[in-house]
Amino acid sequence: MTALVHITPKPDILDPQGKAVGSALRDLGYHEVAEVRVGKYITLEIEPKEGEDVRARLDEMCRRLLANINVETYRIEITES
Repeated sequence: MTALVHITPKPDILDPQGKAVGSALRDLGYHEVAEVRVGKYITLEIEPKEGEDVRARLDEMCRRLLANINVETYRIEITES
């Protein structure tokens, strides 16, 4: 089973990396770019135990290590591999 975790800065949090990328794109002539937010994408291969709540375990992983919940949001997708 594969878990995909998308982590992005919360909307009200300053994203200096996104600002830098947006500015560079406009400098290269891509003036249609209004805003850029840069995040992280994590892929986890999971071998769950019988009867385990995989989503709850992934949520725990995100809250404890993968995402800084004070300034980031995350979204989990689970696919069968």
